[in-house]
Amino acid sequence: MSRNRLILLVVLLSAASGVAVWAQRGGYVAPEERLPLPPPEQPIPYSHKKHVGELGLACTACHQTDDEGFQMQFPATETCMGCHSAIKIDSPHIQKLAEFAKSGEAVPWVQIYKASDFVWFAHDSHTQDVGVSCADCHGPVAEREQMFKEKSTNMVACMNCHTTHNAPNDCDFCHDPG
Repeated sequence: MSRNRLILLVVLLSAASGVAVWAQRGGYVAPEERLPLPPPEQPIPYSHKKHVGELGLACTACHQTDDEGFQMQFPATETCMGCHSAIKIDSPHIQKLAEFAKSGEAVPWVQIYKASDFVWFAHDSHTQDVGVSCADCHGPVAEREQMFKEKSTNMVACMNCHTTHNAPNDCDFCHDPG
């Protein structure tokens, strides 16, 4: 390798390291991470404040992880109907929910938090193994009439949390190197 190429490589690697440190310290905020984001329109209004804050339902009473323990699922329509077959049945929103249940169709909820496809993330590892609360990543949901993205789930936020909890921050801990 020529001397000029070696110098260029050293300069580029130094700049990349500097940018990574700057980003980790909060110097860069991607446009999609300028929070809070407005709440999306959901097919049926749902109040976490009512269900979690006032009635005391646990997040896991409605949201279960998939079989591998990675992604939290939206509640099955039957889960909602477990209560709403007798509660507020004259509400037009509950009637819409009942129509979804009757047709066997899932309610097309709009997802608010999502890890990138190239990130390995398991809810069970965080909530069950480490004891991170849902509110740590999703904010004070029990106080919200409408759910919206209010906490960052970008790499900087995750790395800061890993540092706080003495978890590894190696690239291949969360990213597939292959």
